[in-house]
Amino acid sequence: MKTTLYGIKSCDTVRKARRYLDEHGIEYRFHDFRADGLSPARVDDWLRQLEPEALLNRRSTSWRQLTEAQRADLSPAAVKALVLDNPTLIKRPVLELGHRIEVGFSPERYQTLLGS
Repeated sequence: MKTTLYGIKSCDTVRKARRYLDEHGIEYRFHDFRADGLSPARVDDWLRQLEPEALLNRRSTSWRQLTEAQRADLSPAAVKALVLDNPTLIKRPVLELGHRIEVGFSPERYQTLLGS
């Protein structure tokens, strides 16, 4: 099964997830939102599996910089446009296991998902 971890290199939570995967010998590819970009098709796939709010990091500086109108519209189309314009709005990391995704990191959840 192909495993990809999406995030931002400098994010502490992403670092914890990467350390977990490395320490448990799990092969994965790291995709940095800032360096590698993000495709509309990828975001569409995520939004088919998640509620739009689940993809957003509401504690981020990027979220606080949005207008009230932008924060109020959480339709899939609006969230897609927001995260494509500003990937730092995405709650990190996003772990893609084949066609399944997990947002955020906890060692317990990763252990359950990855059987490690």
